[in-house]
Amino acid sequence: MASNLQTIEFIVDQSLLGSRLSYRRMFGEYALYLNTKVVALVCNNRLFLKPTDAGRALLGTPTEAPPYPGAKNYFVLEEALEDPHLLRQALEVTEAALPFPKPKPLAKKKAAAAKKLSST
Repeated sequence: MASNLQTIEFIVDQSLLGSRLSYRRMFGEYALYLNTKVVALVCNNRLFLKPTDAGRALLGTPTEAPPYPGAKNYFVLEEALEDPHLLRQALEVTEAALPFPKPKPLAKKKAAAAKKLSST
């Protein structure tokens, strides 16, 4: 079952993070981005926070489950959805603990064109 946009909008509103928290639809589900980092997934209208030591320290012993078949376990945030302060903290400590995304490699055509330009 795909997640619906109303769930995403509710989570974004509850987080009190404004435009810092964005989302992108992926395969009928959603990825949540805080700044440039994917911090959570919303699958089947449930919020799955990427697991980090900082998140575990904040949440204690969170429920863990895979967001989709074959995935590793994420923290399932249910009670935090009713506590905007906790939700915001969970998203922020996760973002702080995650590395920056790796830059995407240039496409082969762009790389070849750049090489050709530099040799002339």
